[in-house]
This record gives sequence, structure tokens and C-alpha cells, in this order.
Amino acid sequence: MKTKHVIDLKDMSPDELIQLIKLANMIKENPADYADACKGKILATLFYEPSTRTQMSFKTAMLRLGGSVIGFDNPQNSSVSKGESLKDTITVVGGYADIIAIRHPLEGAAKVASMYSAAPVINAGDGGHLHPTQTLTDVVTLYNEKGTLSNMCIGLCGDLKNGRTVHSLIKTLSCFEGNRFVLISTPELTVPQYIKDVMIASGSRFTEVTSLAEAMPMLDVLYMTRIQRERFANQEEYEKEKGVFVLDREKLLAARRDLSILHPLPRVDEIAEDVDYDSRAKYFIQTIYGMYARMALIVTMLRHPDKTPMPRKFDTHYVRCSNPRCITCTEPYLPRLFHKAGGDMLLCKYCEGRTLI
Repeated sequence: MKTKHVIDLKDMSPDELIQLIKLANMIKENPADYADACKGKILATLFYEPSTRTQMSFKTAMLRLGGSVIGFDNPQNSSVSKGESLKDTITVVGGYADIIAIRHPLEGAAKVASMYSAAPVINAGDGGHLHPTQTLTDVVTLYNEKGTLSNMCIGLCGDLKNGRTVHSLIKTLSCFEGNRFVLISTPELTVPQYIKDVMIASGSRFTEVTSLAEAMPMLDVLYMTRIQRERFANQEEYEKEKGVFVLDREKLLAARRDLSILHPLPRVDEIAEDVDYDSRAKYFIQTIYGMYARMALIVTMLRHPDKTPMPRKFDTHYVRCSNPRCITCTEPYLPRLFHKAGGDMLLCKYCEGRTLI
């Protein structure tokens, strides 16, 4: 891999991604061959946000590779509770561990970690922004279940505004030929503009609909997501969106026989439990693919370790990011970094939020 860190899967080429998928399958078929692949290596899992599958998947992956795991799953049990900055935590942990997986509620936190860590950093989810290893899980699943990552009609349903898994998956599948997207959500929860810009720039076709039943007959893949209560400002706003989209056996009557149903989990009420027994439901086997996907990623990143930290001096912009969930809003020492997005518009390098000059 050309990149030291994995913050966004767009940093990998399609060829690199396919190689990771093939390695994940090799590990799945021949686990004994990789039982000592990371012997003597340490993974640090820094989870500032609750997690079941992602955290346990990373830990299991490293243990199955013969490595060890350190870290925390509750920031209140660390020096974060005493006010330690993300920069200081990462600088220290980067000296202890050979590789770091970080999950954080603020968007752009993984980018910050990569700026100050001597060890390679994997983004395990940063707020409502991105979740590249979930997307790696998704594409390993699709490659095995569909036999391709191209020329598919992919429906994404639920909270597309705050769904970091959705954002990462669209960004990645837009890099493959012939994919088109059906965005199924309420108008309030449609995907952010920067994700639409990705699809437009790649030439990927997309449509926006508000009916799951209407979309079902055209889909090769249905990616269901929950309405994320933790991303809403208050309970009232959450209740308005909760339960709008529910996949049940009745809706599946209109679906293709070779449909693949994926879900990053946890599920709340958006997939009826009787769907679990349909052969098209792939969301539980998806979690197993995820373990092998993370094993492949860890092995690949540790093949040629680079413990050199990135430069710590950056030119800072006079403008502040307008996204209240951006990491720069709570870590004031961070340089303000932007891409020009045309005209008077800037794109934050941390969270990809848009800000006017």
C-alpha cells in the first residue's frame, strides 16, 4: 500500500483494494498460514465511542494473527477524562503500539491522529463522516457474494446524512465502473453534498427516492442503515425519522432473487427479524467477512512499517470550519486546513465540511 494510514478508502487504488480482498479470502481459506503473521506486534484500540462489532473484530483479527492488543473502550477510563488532548494521547500511544485503530465521535479525528502518530493509524469511524474498515467489510462481502464490484445498482436506505458507513461505501464504489446508486431516505436525511459531488465527479448515476418499496425491484444490493439517535440534536427530531423505513418479507416479494441485503449493524427496527431467514440476508455473514478484512488490512499495513511521524508544523488558515461536529471545534491547537472547492467555498481537510470564505 502506498499510504501509511487508512483514513479514507479513497486513498487506495481499486487495484490495491482488490488485492486486500483477495488477501482476506486467502486468510479465510488458510488461517493457519497467518497465525503468527503479527507475532510480537501490538495493536492499540482507542475507542472514544461505543462499539461492539468494530472493536471486537479488530481485537479478534490481531489475536488471530498472533499479535497483542492494548487500548481503551471508554475514554473515561483514560487520561482523556483529565482533559488530555487527542494529539498528546496519540503521540504517546504511537510510541507504544505498532498500529492504532481509533474511533471518535468528532469528524476528522482520525485525520488528526494520523498527523501526530508515529504508528500507522486506521480510522474505525469518525463521527458521521467516514468508516473505511466497515466499507472494506462491505466490499469483501460483495466481492464474495456478487462476484464483482462493478455494474451494480446499489440502494442505500435510512440515515444517509449521518451514516458514515454510507459515505465511505459510496466513495469507494464510485471508483468502480458502471455502478449506480439509489438513495432512499427522507428529505431531511439525504446524503451530504460532498458525497453527491463524489458521484458526479466519477460519472456515477444516482437517484433520490423516498419509498423503499418503489426502489426494491431495481436493486442488486440493498444497504440498510439505522436511524442514528446519537447524531440528532434532540429526541423529538429522532422520533420523527425513526421507523420510516422498515424492510420486511412483504417488501422482499418485489425484490430480485439474487439481491444481497447488507447492514453495518447494530440493527434497531429497520429490518424485521423474519428477514433473517431469507437467503438474501447477508448482514450476519458480513460480520465474519469483516474480521478477515481487518486481518488482511493489518497484515498489509505492518509489512513495511513506517514509524516516522508526519511533520508537525502546518500552515493555518484564518477561516474556521463551520461544521460544529468537526474536531477543530474542540481541539483549538489544530491548524485550520482546507481545500479550495471553487469560488468562495472551502472544503475542510478534516471533516470535508463546506465553509464560505
